[in-house]
Amino acid sequence: MTADTSTQEKIRIVSIKFRDAGKRYHFNAQGFDLKSGDHVVVETERGRALGMVVLAPEEVSPQEAAEDLKNVLRQATEEDIAYSRLNASREEEAHRFCLQRIQERKMAMKLVRAEYLFDGSKIIFYFTADGRVDFRELVKDLAHHFRTRIEMRQIGVRDEAKLTGGIGVCGRELCCCTFLTEFAPVSVKMAKEQGLALNPTKISGQCGRLLCCLGYEFETYCSLKKGLPKCGHKVQMEGREGEVVNQNVLNQKVTVRFRDGQSAEVPAEQVERSAPPASRPAEDASSPAPKPQQGKEGGRSRNARPERRGPRPPAPKADAGETKPGETKQPETKPADSAEQQPGQAQKKRNRGRRRPRRK
Repeated sequence: MTADTSTQEKIRIVSIKFRDAGKRYHFNAQGFDLKSGDHVVVETERGRALGMVVLAPEEVSPQEAAEDLKNVLRQATEEDIAYSRLNASREEEAHRFCLQRIQERKMAMKLVRAEYLFDGSKIIFYFTADGRVDFRELVKDLAHHFRTRIEMRQIGVRDEAKLTGGIGVCGRELCCCTFLTEFAPVSVKMAKEQGLALNPTKISGQCGRLLCCLGYEFETYCSLKKGLPKCGHKVQMEGREGEVVNQNVLNQKVTVRFRDGQSAEVPAEQVERSAPPASRPAEDASSPAPKPQQGKEGGRSRNARPERRGPRPPAPKADAGETKPGETKQPETKPADSAEQQPGQAQKKRNRGRRRPRRK
């Protein structure tokens, strides 16, 4: 470390959150003596806000600190905390009024929560909807009633569960509203790896999405499964050959079914994996090709295509006076005259070149 870097003053960074399970934000603690659990008033992009200290301040170099780091204005007083409680009571009134206006206008949206800023300069209404919603007239009604700035913010179903809270299928309070600060992606593969039943009612949370807790032990199961033989593999144990039919990942045991029908659960260390079957060698090019299967008829395969032959010679034409054996000679008949077959056709041909007289 150079002399210039050592002489630079370090910045005291403190972690603050604004909700019980909200994200943690870093602020410049300046010269305040703060500890975990203290309430402070900070400057944010939306204005002043009341937050709670999560971690005590720690010193970092200016290069490690963020460029747009905000400052802690002061430690919260009793008046600040009382004013925050007053805003909480006003949020319930704002929620009821906004919900009434939504029902009157029959808008396709679900109101989740109303939030006052610390200084009361703005009200934020959180809602969910399937698509885009035109709420311009609703904002006019709210601004006229509350005489302050209004912001409508659309959120997802997971954020809705985080704001409203509730009890999960495990009987405990939802993870997202107690300690989970960010949502991680969850997939059905996580449930398969842990051997859970793929029943939507069992692996879905209050929000209707997959449970966030499916990802807590996913990496542990993946690492433990690497040392176990997969189901369906052939193994040997004490000179007996069997097949793996089940895995006990946490206990590192497998269930083996032998050829005589007996099954046993044994530790994975006592099982010897059989060598995979050797691949069949490639056929020698010099070996003769297999003969096609011959059918009963013709001594040739039914699916084999017949060989092409040359064109057949034309059959000799019989003379007009000769008759084949068994045939009787029919008397010759002359074709009837075209005029006789179609008497009106000849008259039409004669009149085709004549001009029709004009009508007087």
